Amino acid sequence: MKKMALRLVGLFAPLALTATAFAQDAEGGEGDIAVAGKAMAAGLCIGIAAFGCGLGQGRAAATALEGIARNPNASGKILVPLILGLALIESLCIYALVISFTILG
Repeated sequence: MKKMALRLVGLFAPLALTATAFAQDAEGGEGDIAVAGKAMAAGLCIGIAAFGCGLGQGRAAATALEGIARNPNASGKILVPLILGLALIESLCIYALVISFTILG
Protein backbone atom coordinates (compact mmCIF):
# COMPACT_ATOMS: atom_id res chain seq x y z
CA MET A 1 0.00 0.00 0.00
CA LYS A 2 2.85 2.36 0.86
CA LYS A 3 4.56 1.71 -2.48
CA MET A 4 1.35 2.44 -4.36
CA ALA A 5 0.90 5.72 -2.49
CA LEU A 6 4.47 6.74 -3.28
CA ARG A 7 3.95 5.90 -6.94
CA LEU A 8 0.78 7.96 -7.08
CA VAL A 9 2.47 10.93 -5.40
CA GLY A 10 5.42 10.57 -7.75
CA LEU A 11 3.09 10.58 -10.74
CA PHE A 12 0.69 13.35 -9.79
CA ALA A 13 2.97 15.76 -7.90
CA PRO A 14 4.92 16.86 -11.00
CA LEU A 15 1.68 17.20 -12.93
CA ALA A 16 0.12 19.36 -10.25
CA LEU A 17 3.20 21.47 -9.66
CA THR A 18 4.13 22.14 -13.28
CA ALA A 19 0.65 23.07 -14.50
CA THR A 20 1.25 26.70 -13.57
CA ALA A 21 4.24 26.85 -15.91
CA PHE A 22 1.85 27.16 -18.82
CA ALA A 23 -0.45 29.71 -17.18
CA GLN A 24 -0.50 33.23 -18.61
CA ASP A 25 -1.97 36.52 -17.57
CA ALA A 26 -4.87 38.02 -19.49
CA GLU A 27 -2.47 40.52 -21.05
CA GLY A 28 -0.22 37.77 -22.37
CA GLY A 29 2.69 38.65 -20.07
CA GLU A 30 4.23 36.34 -17.55
CA GLY A 31 3.05 36.74 -13.99
CA ASP A 32 4.79 35.75 -10.80
CA ILE A 33 2.97 32.43 -10.68
CA ALA A 34 4.06 31.50 -14.19
CA VAL A 35 7.70 32.33 -13.47
CA ALA A 36 7.57 30.36 -10.23
CA GLY A 37 5.92 27.44 -12.02
CA LYS A 38 8.59 27.43 -14.69
CA ALA A 39 11.33 27.47 -12.07
CA MET A 40 9.64 24.62 -10.21
CA ALA A 41 9.22 22.62 -13.43
CA ALA A 42 12.89 23.09 -14.29
CA GLY A 43 13.94 22.06 -10.80
CA LEU A 44 11.77 18.96 -10.90
CA CYS A 45 13.10 18.11 -14.34
CA ILE A 46 16.69 18.19 -13.11
CA GLY A 47 15.88 16.43 -9.84
CA ILE A 48 13.98 13.55 -11.37
CA ALA A 49 16.60 13.09 -14.09
CA ALA A 50 19.46 13.09 -11.58
CA PHE A 51 17.62 10.61 -9.37
CA GLY A 52 16.88 8.26 -12.27
CA CYS A 53 20.37 8.52 -13.73
CA GLY A 54 21.93 7.92 -10.34
CA LEU A 55 19.87 4.78 -9.87
CA GLY A 56 20.67 3.58 -13.37
CA GLN A 57 24.38 4.18 -13.07
CA GLY A 58 24.53 2.51 -9.67
CA ARG A 59 22.70 -0.54 -10.91
CA ALA A 60 24.84 -0.77 -14.07
CA ALA A 61 28.07 -0.51 -12.09
CA ALA A 62 26.88 -3.03 -9.51
CA THR A 63 25.95 -5.65 -12.09
CA ALA A 64 29.18 -5.08 -14.04
CA LEU A 65 31.28 -5.51 -10.92
CA GLU A 66 29.29 -8.59 -9.97
CA GLY A 67 29.96 -10.05 -13.41
CA ILE A 68 33.68 -9.27 -13.12
CA ALA A 69 33.76 -10.78 -9.64
CA ARG A 70 32.22 -14.01 -10.92
CA ASN A 71 34.46 -14.22 -13.96
CA PRO A 72 37.61 -12.05 -13.76
CA ASN A 73 38.69 -13.10 -17.26
CA ALA A 74 35.62 -11.35 -18.74
CA SER A 75 36.57 -7.92 -17.36
CA GLY A 76 37.78 -6.71 -20.78
CA LYS A 77 34.50 -7.67 -22.41
CA ILE A 78 32.44 -6.07 -19.64
CA LEU A 79 34.33 -2.81 -19.16
CA VAL A 80 33.81 -1.27 -22.62
CA PRO A 81 30.00 -1.78 -22.71
CA LEU A 82 29.84 -0.53 -19.12
CA ILE A 83 31.61 2.73 -19.98
CA LEU A 84 29.42 3.16 -23.07
CA GLY A 85 26.27 2.49 -21.06
CA LEU A 86 27.31 4.95 -18.33
CA ALA A 87 27.96 7.61 -20.97
CA LEU A 88 24.51 7.07 -22.49
CA ILE A 89 22.86 7.22 -19.06
CA GLU A 90 24.69 10.46 -18.33
CA SER A 91 23.57 11.90 -21.66
CA LEU A 92 19.95 11.47 -20.54
CA CYS A 93 20.67 13.69 -17.56
CA ILE A 94 22.24 16.28 -19.87
CA TYR A 95 19.11 16.17 -22.07
CA ALA A 96 17.04 16.95 -18.96
CA LEU A 97 19.32 19.90 -18.24
CA VAL A 98 18.76 21.23 -21.77
CA ILE A 99 15.00 20.78 -21.40
CA SER A 100 15.02 22.65 -18.09
CA PHE A 101 16.94 25.52 -19.69
CA THR A 102 14.36 25.52 -22.48
CA ILE A 103 11.54 25.71 -19.95
CA LEU A 104 13.17 28.69 -18.23
CA GLY A 105 13.61 30.46 -21.54
